[in-house]
Amino acid sequence: MLNALFGSVARVKILNLFLLHQPQKYYLHPLARELKLSVDSVQRELENMLKFGLITAEKISNLKENNEAPEPFPKGEKKYFNLNKNFILYPEIKALFIKAQILSSQKFISGLQKICQPKFLALTGLFTNDLAAPTDLLIVGTVRRLAFLKLIKELEKDLGREINFTILSEREFKYRQEVMDIFLYNILEGKIIILLDKLLKNKEL
Repeated sequence: MLNALFGSVARVKILNLFLLHQPQKYYLHPLARELKLSVDSVQRELENMLKFGLITAEKISNLKENNEAPEPFPKGEKKYFNLNKNFILYPEIKALFIKAQILSSQKFISGLQKICQPKFLALTGLFTNDLAAPTDLLIVGTVRRLAFLKLIKELEKDLGREINFTILSEREFKYRQEVMDIFLYNILEGKIIILLDKLLKNKEL
């Protein structure tokens, strides 16, 4: 969907990364490697978005003078790139990408319910822009692993990002609740979107 709207797979991948990993700054070559795109395509899209005002760039020499550039920085790199949060349409673009992620997850949920009967399903981490979250996806229930991994790969392809997931049995979930397990606590008390709930409904988190 986003590829059709923005006209470029590379542009969507770049914006996904920038929007979900703020306030990081990126070099051209490491950015291309992380997104598994050619340097030329990434450079072309960065230049287009620079002209549009959606991203900003700063020379490494300027950053070094201000003691902002980390050392060592990649040899041959001349600029840092970052999202321009002052761009007039920034809030709308960010909201659009988040909604697109939720739509992709809905397709995942439909596939998941065909291979198992989850008791609890929640999005956090990259889906809620919570970089401190210990996982991106929490599932409680019995899952057929091979079929599930196939679904995850499809979701990762849609989002252009790796998904960190956690699968717990109903028994383990309840036990972790009882002992106030810090891992589960951090998930439930953080930014979270609950998509399916047959365990916590009408209960306090």
